Amino acid sequence: MSANVFSHLSGKVPFRRLSTVVNHLLRVPTMSGSRPTAGIIIIGDEILKGHTQDTNSFFLSKQLYSLGIRVERISVIGDELSTIAKEIAEFSSRFTHVITAGGIGPTHDDITFAGAAKAFEERLEPHPILVELCRKYFGQDAALDSPKLKMAHIPASSELHFGINKKTGEQSKYPIISVRNVIMFPGIPTLVERGFSIVKDKVLQNSDMFYIREIYTKSDEVSIAPILNQFNAKYQDTIQLGSYPDWLNNYYRVKLTLECDCKETLDVAHEELLNMLPSELVVKYEKDSVVKAEEQVYSIVESDRLDEYVEYLRRSVRTMEEALDKYKLDEICIGFNGGKDCTALLHLFYAVVKRKYPKYDDHLQALYIKNHSTFPEAETFFNDCTKRYNLKSYTIQSSMKVALLQLKEQAPHVKAILMGTRKSDPYSAKLDSFTMTDPDWPQFMRINPLLHWRYQDVWMFLRQLFIPYCILYDQGYTSMGAMDNTKPNALLKYIDENGKTCYRPAYELEDESQERNGRNGTTDKKWNKEVNRDK
Repeated sequence: MSANVFSHLSGKVPFRRLSTVVNHLLRVPTMSGSRPTAGIIIIGDEILKGHTQDTNSFFLSKQLYSLGIRVERISVIGDELSTIAKEIAEFSSRFTHVITAGGIGPTHDDITFAGAAKAFEERLEPHPILVELCRKYFGQDAALDSPKLKMAHIPASSELHFGINKKTGEQSKYPIISVRNVIMFPGIPTLVERGFSIVKDKVLQNSDMFYIREIYTKSDEVSIAPILNQFNAKYQDTIQLGSYPDWLNNYYRVKLTLECDCKETLDVAHEELLNMLPSELVVKYEKDSVVKAEEQVYSIVESDRLDEYVEYLRRSVRTMEEALDKYKLDEICIGFNGGKDCTALLHLFYAVVKRKYPKYDDHLQALYIKNHSTFPEAETFFNDCTKRYNLKSYTIQSSMKVALLQLKEQAPHVKAILMGTRKSDPYSAKLDSFTMTDPDWPQFMRINPLLHWRYQDVWMFLRQLFIPYCILYDQGYTSMGAMDNTKPNALLKYIDENGKTCYRPAYELEDESQERNGRNGTTDKKWNKEVNRDK
């Protein structure tokens, strides 16, 4: 079914009794002292064929886990009636809750309702409320056996769950359907998220929360395995210990999770494991650095510290605050390509915006000028940042001057561009915090908050606040250009115990004058020479 149909079907319909709803949601009883479980069934040939990527199981698992419901199995099946019926029947008998996603709509392959009816040996019947809703949307002359009313036919014992908009008090336009302990969602991810919020509170009524602690370590799993084995032998009956490697994280290598139903037991176990691990391997990692950006940045800026790094940071914040006084937020665009300097710039600007506009939840604008051979790692990092910082990106692959011309066309409201330029960059020594482009260029105010930052300041800012940055910098790259003109910095090279050539991370470079060691191209110099006035 299309998103429009789900979004626009409306009508004043009565609510079902909550007690009836809850009884159906909990048909499978939970044994005393045991935790509710869930099974997720993703339905759709398009998933199995690789035409569509499944994100629903990730969302549902995360949400259920946060409610204290343990997902024990996820199944992906095609649009085949007997398969759907068999899977629903089996899951319904095994798990407290069953969640399906997909196969709800007006076409021939939308057969989830029919599969659920077959699973429970029930009739598929037109529900009068759904008939009314469908006819309001598709027209009153729609026949009961037409595709337009296919979604009105549901298993006989089904329940309809409508939500209430907390701001407007209006009822949701289309219900989520459940039959016994099976809740059926459409396959469109936005509708799954919207629908889950409708049934979330009903699920919460019957679940106890997990208590969770996390420990982050610099070590690999093999090195700490004996400690984990010793800990698990003692606590395996009360604590669920998880170990999850992450070789793409900038700050840790393994995340350990401890889960328990009893907070007091968990606190004791957590402290014991911390004491068992070598202190130098434990990372006091901040996983919510973006969420806490404003709080953390201003705690430094407003502190009593007088060192140069903090003074540079204060100067940068003042420049950004001045920019927000001179320009509206939609008149400012940040130049961002995933490099270390513009990553620091983006995080800092995000913090300043949050301080000035606490309730702002719209997009920040970013100009991404792609080079001719972008590193895949840089591209992945850029995409991650668009989600992390809620960016609206203007992506242009061309020279700087042409890119600015295209930006004028695509976003004529933009008047100023924030840039991560430092005075140590080529042809940038004479820039000011606010510098207009030359008369023969597209007219933008270039705002340069990081002019006085040093190489070490950039890395102190990023790593002190646990800000994610492109993984290439952990592989010896100290300045990032194109794939065909950038290599790891030779000054960071070393030979490991196995005779393999490796590189230390960029933040360990001591001589900042060698920052561009490994950049043998001239693209960045040409760009700086073109756009800066001291050419």
